[in-house]
Amino acid sequence: MINLATSLGQTQTPEAVMFWILGPSAVLAALGMLLVKKAVHSAILLAWVMITLAIFYIAQDAVFLGIVQIVVYTGAVMMLFLFILMLVGVDSADSLTETIPGLRPIAITAAIGFGGLLVSLLGRATLGRQMVGLTVANTDGNVQELAKKLFSTYVWPFEVVSALLITAALGAMVLAHHQRTIIRPTQREQSINRFRGDSMASAAGLPGPGVFARHNAVDVPALLPDGSAAAASISATLKARGDVIDSRIFELSEVDTSVEEEK
Repeated sequence: MINLATSLGQTQTPEAVMFWILGPSAVLAALGMLLVKKAVHSAILLAWVMITLAIFYIAQDAVFLGIVQIVVYTGAVMMLFLFILMLVGVDSADSLTETIPGLRPIAITAAIGFGGLLVSLLGRATLGRQMVGLTVANTDGNVQELAKKLFSTYVWPFEVVSALLITAALGAMVLAHHQRTIIRPTQREQSINRFRGDSMASAAGLPGPGVFARHNAVDVPALLPDGSAAAASISATLKARGDVIDSRIFELSEVDTSVEEEK
């Protein structure tokens, strides 16, 4: 019965169940990828769509294509994008800002046109024809038959696509490369410039990430228990250079002092 259903091109029950479970989830994930505000969530949903496509490929006896879909696209490319988004950080307002005016209508029109073209091609390839899957093509194995097709029947398109990819990679390297017009300063020169700068902020460095500070701690006086500024906490060198911030702006007022005493 299974062989008869396969020869007639009928969808079997396990395949139909898998399609009606994973198909709607993939469509919802694709819509969510376009509608969510955070770029990280969009990347995760896109990874789920790719995993679903890989499952469909494997179910249709295209094992090599399914494994490549998971390893290359989902495991390498999408995870790389996801880690970059998590490290760099993208605000939700940035994703809604159009850097190129009028790009969104063009993208929507192109997406609808490409979708219609894809549906038309799939309809012409499937309607009125018997679907037999890849059982006959995978007689000697999926990878073996795929390699035989690539390096015999489709060797010329394969080489053309390879040349285009290599040309694109070289073009990206040439466009990204730029000739340095200023000689890179040595470590000694950088150290001298830091300590001979206009302010001590260059020598002491800026506050680390996640630290809320309006001023550099080197030129800000410490506060005594009564709320007054400790003038002795500032280096005499900074006083001689005149790089000390007025300590009166850091002193606690009488109201603040009374609140602290109540606590």
